[in-house]
Formats: sequence, structure tokens, C-alpha cells
Amino acid sequence: MDISISPKPVGDLPVIDFWFEFGSNYSYLSVMRIEQDAARAGVRIRWQPFLLGPLFQSFGWKTSPFILQKEKGEYAWKDMERQCRKYQIPWRKPSNFPRSGILALRVALLGVDVPWMAAYCRRVMQLNFAEDRDFDRRDVLFKVLDDLGLPASDLLDQAVTDDNKQKLRAQTETAFAKGIFGAPTFFVGDEMFWGNDRLDDALLFCQQSVR
Repeated sequence: MDISISPKPVGDLPVIDFWFEFGSNYSYLSVMRIEQDAARAGVRIRWQPFLLGPLFQSFGWKTSPFILQKEKGEYAWKDMERQCRKYQIPWRKPSNFPRSGILALRVALLGVDVPWMAAYCRRVMQLNFAEDRDFDRRDVLFKVLDDLGLPASDLLDQAVTDDNKQKLRAQTETAFAKGIFGAPTFFVGDEMFWGNDRLDDALLFCQQSVR
């Protein structure tokens, strides 16, 4: 007798909200592994791109704390080397940090509910943190989207509409309202987990919450 259990439909899976920013080095680590890890855990990802800059400004910071605090920055870069070795993720310290990713985030908002989202985010992150390239340009993002077999021109045009620009502002306002103070941040319901090193805890909590 066949007693195998069919996979749950995607809509029935427990959900993790993944708040990330393309300029965030620790978001890079999570973007590069979350799709695989969430699939293994039987968890659905709700992608939540947002802007870190306005949050930092609300704290009185003009840029990343890794720039403002020399010692913290030196530690972060050493830590990134270790973490990338651990996860077998390519790494090159960006010569320009933090890089703006506004256009890339606007494109990401178009993909939050479609299958290409994870691959798009990984490729953008690789450009920044593995290849040290300026990724937030129309020509660069055109190639990213085109390589994924997507209608690059149409998506880039949609990304810069007033409606989509407002969506990114609204996303960032939602991050404020939820008490987010850095990236990556994960939510399982109202339970918040901050930092790449809490991804595994967030996925476990997500699994346990539906038992």
C-alpha cells in the first residue's frame, strides 16, 4: 500500500517574511541560501524588499554603521569572509559600500509573487558582493532580467512608474511600523528575527508554529 504523503500546496505552507536590502552585506548571505533552506523546511517565503537608508537616517546615521564605526566595519568584513567560506558563497569586498539599489529594489517589487524572484535577487547580490559591480543601472539590470528569459524592457519601465515608486516608499514605511532596524530581518507572524545568523531559528520557529 502506498502511504507516501503528497507535498502541501504552496498556499498551505507556513510563511516567513524576508525583509532585505540589496546594499546590505548580511542580506547577501541570506538571499543566497534562503530559497533552498526554506524549501527544505517546507516554508514559503514572502519576499519583502525595502530601503535601509531612511531607517538609518531616522537613527541619525548618514550611512551604514559599518562605515561610521571603523572597528565594527573591520569586524564585519572579516566576518563576511568567514561566513562566505562557511556557506561556500563567493565574496569580494565592495569597493563602493553601501551601494544604492533603488532601481533594483523597484524591480524586485514586481517579482515578489512570481517564480523568478529568488534567481533575480541572487544575481543582483552576486553583482554587488561577488563581482564588485555597480548593479543599480538600467543596462545592467536589463541583462540580469534578459538572462532570466524575462521581458526586461517592460519590467524596467514598470519599475519606474509612480505607482511602483510609491510601493517602495510604502514598503519602507511598513518596515518602520514593524520596528525593523536592520537587514536581513525575518518575521513569522509577529515574531521578529534579526540577522542572517537567525535565519535557521526563524525557519524552525515557522515549522513549529503550525504543529
